[in-house]
Amino acid sequence: MTLTEALARLKALRNDSTWAMNEKNGAAGQQYGVKHGDIRTLAKEIKPDPDLALHLWDTANIDARYLAILLMKPKTLTAEQVETLLKSNSFLWVSDWFNAYILKQHPAKESLRLKWEHETHPIAARAHWSLTADRVAKDPDGLDLTALLDRIEAEMPTAPEPVQWTMNNTLAAIGINHPAHRPRALAIGEALGIYRDYPTPKGCTSPFAPLWIAEMVRRAG
Repeated sequence: MTLTEALARLKALRNDSTWAMNEKNGAAGQQYGVKHGDIRTLAKEIKPDPDLALHLWDTANIDARYLAILLMKPKTLTAEQVETLLKSNSFLWVSDWFNAYILKQHPAKESLRLKWEHETHPIAARAHWSLTADRVAKDPDGLDLTALLDRIEAEMPTAPEPVQWTMNNTLAAIGINHPAHRPRALAIGEALGIYRDYPTPKGCTSPFAPLWIAEMVRRAG
């Protein structure tokens, strides 16, 4: 499928409710308003196509970028390409898809995590903390959890909002998965109060760290 054909297919899938939701969250007109499920269906039809994916990404259209992510092959990208792609995007939901489907599957994810440890670019910093939360939960060996809690306590209150979200994920991951550090994680979350009043959809766990930690520990029994 050519770039022109792929964009035409996306344009034809417009959904007014999705368009309105994306605009509310900062799409700024760079979209067609396509449901994620419809993008996934189209990606399955096209099948992986790294060249088309890069052309789609270059349009800066968020629906084209969602589709691009599903067509990319992470291992064909260099670490430098991953960083360039990640930093060229500012729409957070696209960034989170990129983190989940590309960055976390890339062989250089740990070296990039370390490179972005004190990154000032908010999307790269968000990615750093996303990767760190993942390591805390799945592969904590070698991590200094006390030092991570120190950073979160000191930096989270003034961090940019995109970064606060994944710093909070790391805080919760420490509290949920590491009982020895749980009291301090709970205390930090309570003291900071970030996301205390966040509207939580029905059936979802609150992002307020103390409630999130307590609920996940309860579910684990």
